[in-house]
Amino acid sequence: MTRMSTTSRIVAALAAVAVTAACSDRAEPDTNAATRDAANAAERAGNAVADAAKDAGNAVMDGGRAADAAVETMDVKMALSADTRVDASNINVDTDHVTKTVTLNGRVPSAEQKVVAEDIARAKATGYTVRNALVVTAP
Repeated sequence: MTRMSTTSRIVAALAAVAVTAACSDRAEPDTNAATRDAANAAERAGNAVADAAKDAGNAVMDGGRAADAAVETMDVKMALSADTRVDASNINVDTDHVTKTVTLNGRVPSAEQKVVAEDIARAKATGYTVRNALVVTAP
């Protein structure tokens, strides 16, 4: 009976060692996979943060360009209003910061004023394309 119980104990101990080894072998790949997954998640999070920072920088730059365009609009409109050769009361100045285009819309009483308005806009809006969509109408 002791021989049987000693053998049973040895068999049980060997089984326990085998199960522990199997669990250890299984746990190690699981740990490696978890480590790999965590590293991938951290890399994706870092990329997302970098993309967000780039987007924020682009938004600031776009806002700056839009502000520059607003300044161009104001500069051209003020120059047109200050020049006595042009009746600027019916001239609308639009500026597109994406295409860097200043557009003159509205009405002027003569072809000469249309040309003068365009010349003033070109002189004030350096670095911008000027599109003259003014219509000549009799006063």
